[in-house]
Amino acid sequence: MCERPDPVPGPGEVLVRVRAVSLNYRDWLMVQGRYNPKQKLPLIPLSDGAGEVTAAGEGVTQSKPGDRVAGCFFPRWISGPPAKEKISMPLGGPLEGMLSEYRVLSEEAVVKTPGHLSWEQAATLPCAAVTAWNALFEQGRIRAGQTVLVQGTGGVSIFALQFARLAGARVLVTSSSDEKLERAKTLGADAAINYRTEPDWGKRARELTGGAGVDHIIEVGGAGAIARSLGAARIGGTISIIGVLGGHAAETSLIPILMQNLRLQGVVVDRVFDFDEVQQAFRHMAAGAHFGKICVRVG
Repeated sequence: MCERPDPVPGPGEVLVRVRAVSLNYRDWLMVQGRYNPKQKLPLIPLSDGAGEVTAAGEGVTQSKPGDRVAGCFFPRWISGPPAKEKISMPLGGPLEGMLSEYRVLSEEAVVKTPGHLSWEQAATLPCAAVTAWNALFEQGRIRAGQTVLVQGTGGVSIFALQFARLAGARVLVTSSSDEKLERAKTLGADAAINYRTEPDWGKRARELTGGAGVDHIIEVGGAGAIARSLGAARIGGTISIIGVLGGHAAETSLIPILMQNLRLQGVVVDRVFDFDEVQQAFRHMAAGAHFGKICVRVG
């Protein structure tokens, strides 16, 4: 920890009193030096945070003191399709992140959060929730009656489970923990697969669809899971490659992708730690003990 002068918002900027932040796997890789070995240090970590606007700079029209807001992961991506200049400077590396008591952001880089959410709940939205929403609705165009498979019970997968159920889709979930699978069922999962007791979970997922295959797969396992995802997907199905928990390099046959006309695209609070317990929060993530999101309460 360190002390820095309180930041002051300039023209078009707002000062946010951060109340809570949440962890993403990207943040864990970043603090280990594995996400971007060239990242300049020191760095304030964590990309996702929520708080209240306490001051506004000259010319600000979209926010006012007292507004509950969350920061945008890509502060420069305001609208339109992705482009290099929009996505090259996210929060939490290379830009300073949200793990601080105060943060100055452009007024266009904050979004108002629903008042019924706690600070911790609001802090989970910027990366995980938006990623799950984009994969299923903006890219996947899921419809009622389709089948979605989510891998594991991390933040993106749990958001995808809930979004898919709200859309009327059937949801299959995988995990190595029977306890977590039971918790996933309480959130609406229709079927659960323990990949430790059923290592060929892709085959099992296909069986659960009557042999047709899964319409949409939320792929967070990376190299360690992609082959089984290919085996689980239906002809014309979509695999949203979101995470690399099982590694980022794999030798994968292109035949199933071609033969099945598959589309590969890149694209709940478990526990809250105090501000001085950030290291414990990262260890909790590294252990894979979480179900949903891990948050840190600021202040």
